[in-house]
Amino acid sequence: MSESREAFANPFRPGAGHMPPHLAGRRAETEEFERLLEQDPILENLVLTGLRGVGKTVLLETFKPIAIRNDWLWVGTDVSEAASLSETALAIRLLTDVSVVSSQMVIGQSSGTGFASAGRQQTLSYETLSALFAATPGLVEDKLKAVLELVGQAVRAEGKRGVIFAYDEAQNLADSTSKDEFPLSLLLDVFQSLQRKGYPFMLALTGLPTLFPKLVEARTFAERMFRVVTLDRLDDAGSRDAILKPIEAVDCPVKFSDESVETICEESSGYPYFIQFICREVYDVFIQQIEREGTTSAVRLDSITRKLDTDFFAGRWSRATDRQRDLLWCIASLSTSDRQFTVQEIVAESKSLTKPFSSSHVSQMLVALQTLGLIYKNRWGRYSFAVPLFDRFILRQHDSAPSLA
Repeated sequence: MSESREAFANPFRPGAGHMPPHLAGRRAETEEFERLLEQDPILENLVLTGLRGVGKTVLLETFKPIAIRNDWLWVGTDVSEAASLSETALAIRLLTDVSVVSSQMVIGQSSGTGFASAGRQQTLSYETLSALFAATPGLVEDKLKAVLELVGQAVRAEGKRGVIFAYDEAQNLADSTSKDEFPLSLLLDVFQSLQRKGYPFMLALTGLPTLFPKLVEARTFAERMFRVVTLDRLDDAGSRDAILKPIEAVDCPVKFSDESVETICEESSGYPYFIQFICREVYDVFIQQIEREGTTSAVRLDSITRKLDTDFFAGRWSRATDRQRDLLWCIASLSTSDRQFTVQEIVAESKSLTKPFSSSHVSQMLVALQTLGLIYKNRWGRYSFAVPLFDRFILRQHDSAPSLA
């Protein structure tokens, strides 16, 4: 490895939640979050939503230091499916998370609630919170409210503005009527009640576009409880910044030509993950060319595209049956495949197939494809691909790839 490569490692970082070297084009979303931080009392919570690859997790991580600088405490993690199994499991998740910031808060020598020894200094550790949870009579909701009200009082006594409960992959939260477990409804009921009483707790949830409809389905008041911020692809200026800013350092041995930048913008369609993926691969190829030949030449994009297909798309495509792939091909062939489409449009497109689809068959298959995470239904009854640029992947084998120079 040459000294130039050791001195300036590849700055591009595609991956789930990996912080890019330069966060481009998210100023408006950041300002909206800063506005929410000024609330007192809290009337709106945050839902940060969008397709995979738009940078939801990364943006949520950049919100954390902003909140802390503004005297908020920050707790949370990814929402695993295990947390959605029951109301008690979700309550334990919340108590575990909040105890990270509350464990140093002292509530006196004796609590008088039956879970602390008289004359002993009591802190809001997980053990204290779980003991109070167990000792409080009533339903899980009653128990959780009692514990969080005590935490809220201690937070204010500490001079903090409040606590933000930040949960990524929140679309995993779900009620189960068949099991008589309603963890999602519990979350909404508890936080609405606490916020109505003036307690300084805010939810910051990120998830796929199915998240907000699930919240509203669980509790209709959720429509008024959340400020929905939808992350979309970057515009041209944001895409160019994401490509060029990481290599602007004077000691960076790689430079992208205007033609290369234009091609990367076009091929990535402005999705941050794909920008990072393509730029990382091109950077590595250019470095090898510099070390071997002292200069860079054109890079065929088709080899990078094949690797992207293998790393990102192939696993999702393998979940679909042959007949489902026929349906997905019809969708990808629509002129609106990159935005939204209807059952009727799919049926009309399928007439070119040997075995076209009926409306009822399309509707049934779309439900199955939603379960597979390939399609989602928006609030207006239209459908979209849940995976960005999936339509291009489906059609790609018939396309030729441009070069980067």
